[in-house]
Amino acid sequence: MRKILAITGIRSDYDLMSSLYRMLNKEPGVDFQLLVGGAHMSQTYGHSIDLIRADGIKTLLCVESLIDGDSAAARLKTASIMLQGVIDSVANWRPDLIIYAGDREEVWIGALLGAYLEVPTVHFYGGDHTITGHVDNPVRHAVSKLSTAHFVATLEHKERLLAMGEDSKRIFVTGSLALDNFVEKEQLPISILNKRLKVDLPDTGYAIALFHPDPSEKSVAGQYMLNIIEATINSGVFVCIGYPNSDPASRDVINVIENFRGNDRVHIYKNLTRDDFIGLYKGARFIIGNSSSGIMEAASIPIPVINVGLRQRGRRAGKNVIFSDGDISSIQSAIDNVQSKKFRDSLLDLVNPYGDGKSANRALKILLDEDFKLNRLKVEDPLVIK
Repeated sequence: MRKILAITGIRSDYDLMSSLYRMLNKEPGVDFQLLVGGAHMSQTYGHSIDLIRADGIKTLLCVESLIDGDSAAARLKTASIMLQGVIDSVANWRPDLIIYAGDREEVWIGALLGAYLEVPTVHFYGGDHTITGHVDNPVRHAVSKLSTAHFVATLEHKERLLAMGEDSKRIFVTGSLALDNFVEKEQLPISILNKRLKVDLPDTGYAIALFHPDPSEKSVAGQYMLNIIEATINSGVFVCIGYPNSDPASRDVINVIENFRGNDRVHIYKNLTRDDFIGLYKGARFIIGNSSSGIMEAASIPIPVINVGLRQRGRRAGKNVIFSDGDISSIQSAIDNVQSKKFRDSLLDLVNPYGDGKSANRALKILLDEDFKLNRLKVEDPLVIK
């Protein structure tokens, strides 16, 4: 029995990987379990552990690690609590492989566990890059150097890892697993959404706002959220607003969102089931904010996206994405643009640069076929790049 451990600390990284996790959970000969911490157990951020339980995936350990403080130190303390809390359980279970995704602090926890407990590791979504200076960027690259193998979304990401001195035999281009859920799930009629979400969505349509504070913009994160909501409402569009992640300044964003609770042009949610979220997402007139889903998943539908502020800048994006400054005038102009017939018509031939929605099957085959123990030791000399 091959034992595979995956690490997750927040709803977003779990959603990115959930299609693969469900496959691994059903795979004969694989004992697949999750290490769960961070925001998953927080009521403030929607108690997303419920989504994991609904998928029926086994957990090796759940660690109540989130320091629910709106500061830079809180994020680091949260990571240190999770690392301290899981070492003995992982060492005693002795997994054959550890996998993790993205660029948040949980990935370096996984990489450190693998490196020091001598367990092969696979990092998903390495080789990506933004130009904002966000700490997640160097964390992602540092974890790539600690990881045994890389499952990347695009050829560009592979090229970046090669430029960092990673051996090509360690890199597998699978596409983005996040697309799989969006391709297989259907758009839900407004009548069903209204019943499930206990909302009254207008027949004229709605937008979805998903905004997370970027460290370089944390002093204006609340103002940007306010501008997004007001510009959308002023455009005559009903807006469904999701809660932010747990990064510094998230409290400012939440306070702005909550000031609109009860507004008849707004619906607020913390967490939705996967079916409800994708069903809602696919029916939106446009997505606004700075969520990575706008960069990756929206092009598969396709839906226009307005990315507000610095977060996500520098990442490859389809022509459905417009980048906007955070002032209300710029946001208003972008809303007018994405709702124009000319812009919508330009998306008819759009191909998602992040994949075709069949990535989980590719990743599963590689995970089952490859012997990652053969390449666990990274003996390559970075001066000799193949």
